[in-house]
Amino acid sequence: MKLYNTRDRNHVVDLREAVLRSLAPDGGLYMPTSIPLLQEGVLDEIVSAGTFADVAMLVASNLLRETGIENGELRGIVDRAFTFDTPVVMHTDEIGTCELWHGPSLAFKDFGARFMAELIGHFVKGADHKVTVLVATSGDTGGAVGAGFDGVDGIEVIILYPKGRVSKLQELQLTTLGDNIEALEIDGSFDDCQALVKRAFTDERLGEQYHLSSANSINIARLIPQSFYYFRLYSQVMDMLDDAELVVSVPSGNFGNLCAGVMAQVMGLPISRFIAATNTNDVVPHYIRTGRYEPRESVSTISNAMDVGAPSNFPRLQLLHSSTWNNMRDNITPYHLDDDATRSTMQEVYEQYGYICDPHGAIGYAALRDTLQQHELGIYLETAHPAKFKETVDETLGMDTDIPQSLADLIGKDSHKTSMSSTYTDLYDWLRDR
Repeated sequence: MKLYNTRDRNHVVDLREAVLRSLAPDGGLYMPTSIPLLQEGVLDEIVSAGTFADVAMLVASNLLRETGIENGELRGIVDRAFTFDTPVVMHTDEIGTCELWHGPSLAFKDFGARFMAELIGHFVKGADHKVTVLVATSGDTGGAVGAGFDGVDGIEVIILYPKGRVSKLQELQLTTLGDNIEALEIDGSFDDCQALVKRAFTDERLGEQYHLSSANSINIARLIPQSFYYFRLYSQVMDMLDDAELVVSVPSGNFGNLCAGVMAQVMGLPISRFIAATNTNDVVPHYIRTGRYEPRESVSTISNAMDVGAPSNFPRLQLLHSSTWNNMRDNITPYHLDDDATRSTMQEVYEQYGYICDPHGAIGYAALRDTLQQHELGIYLETAHPAKFKETVDETLGMDTDIPQSLADLIGKDSHKTSMSSTYTDLYDWLRDR
């Protein structure tokens, strides 16, 4: 696999450089020069595969050819990263959900974070320097990255998160980890955190002091493993399709998740269309409806992981559709929901099906409910365990949500964080003086 810079197609690198650098020197993203179709018969093998890791290996070995990673090494990376599954739960014959929260941090970000941790560990094995991973989070990314990299030799992680805009349990996941994980509480929005990370990567002064990488979805190592669960989803619903077409509703913020789905589609996965399901931060749905991309300041919502006003992965989403608005409009249905409607949807799903959605999954469900057509089978992605948003879920449904033991264990732990403004000078000074 070779990858090119989205701002300069003549700048081509190998997978190792793309993963360790995260961003090109000019701030461009890395994209595969080509996304290979699945070889004949591989989709049948995926359908009959026994575990998520088996599916992941089939897709990864097809996608990561000629990267210098031997199949035995790749199998070890996959087996260590993916020890959990993505069960599909059907509500009706036409609508169901794929639960992506069965990993250690109880969010879909575990797939990308754990695979990336293994991949970086493979690439830096035996190196005489430490890799510093910078990551901005609107909630779930930080917890997944922290859990994935906790205690990994040769790697330290610095997590930037927006003050007051993550749930209490999400914050505990960021601030109670081991010595190689540090949390910075930024007085600003997720977009501010993301801008700080991007600027640090293009700062040559820091490049002399640190070997920087990022665990945000700007890093291609996050998107590759996220494509795997679309194949696993398909393997579980194929027998239900008959003559119906598969539609996947994707709760979306930075749009890495949706990019990964389109990558799977390009590889040959038969998904008829996607739905870009957002909260009131509907920059990409607005683009799909109008052809005008107009980033703006993000607003705070109860579905905080989608509070993004300038999605980093929009250039990738364009390139995956040949930079043609009509192609994106034909493949992706736009949808957004405000907080009041999100709450009423959570109540609807619980009352009708006895199923507890988190706020992000509820938006994904509403998108299917409101746009699904005849002869379509719709699956929405349930991206995080509802207990991660306990205050919102309990208030909305009038209940006391059970907290999984992995989250309950965090309560009462010592929390360590550094508070900081959203000014780049403050971040630079802090990094320089560590």
